[in-house]
Amino acid sequence: MKTGYHPLVKRLLDGELTVAGLPPELRAEGEEALRLVGAADRTPVALSAAVEERVMAVVRRHAASPVNRAWRWLNTPRDVEVRLRVRPWTLWAGALAAAAGLALLLGRPAATPVTPERGPGTQARLATRDSMLVRFVLYAPSARRVAVAGTFNRWDRSAAPLVPAGTSGVWTTTLALPIGQHQYAFVVDGARWVVDPAAPAVDDGFGRRNSVVAVTAQGTHL
Repeated sequence: MKTGYHPLVKRLLDGELTVAGLPPELRAEGEEALRLVGAADRTPVALSAAVEERVMAVVRRHAASPVNRAWRWLNTPRDVEVRLRVRPWTLWAGALAAAAGLALLLGRPAATPVTPERGPGTQARLATRDSMLVRFVLYAPSARRVAVAGTFNRWDRSAAPLVPAGTSGVWTTTLALPIGQHQYAFVVDGARWVVDPAAPAVDDGFGRRNSVVAVTAQGTHL
């Protein structure tokens, strides 16, 4: 039994040549190959209706599961625009709670203006006349550590670490950013860069996308 054919015979089987187009010494081999191919059973194989119904039942059950519906909902693109007018000395607890709830619900990072925090260790984060406090929030339940890096800290992946907010998988930090436009991204476990899907993004010129936040005297604009 032949285990392989001459390349010209293979071209014959592919329909690129005819038997007459083969060299005389290969015509017998070509005719044999055509006979073997012609003898092959090409009858389509049809599955029974019962098998098809069982397969489709499994597919429908998988698509209708609560986990898959939730996953599709979370990954459906949405336009989110945040426009908050916040002064450093005032706090709207309801607005901040709504922003935090939105970040948790969508499972996406968020940058939100906040008021100054009081207590030891907060002096470096206090806003000035030329800066505004911005809270960064990321939902990353499997992360071991998270930081935010951007044009405001020379893309130092360790300069602005986030801290876990309880055991809910939410990471957060508050930074005083100068008034102006800043590009940023979250750094997960020191290696994975994550953009903010709820904010505008620009190409950084190196094949990556960066999120953008505009800090003004009236607040931040995503």
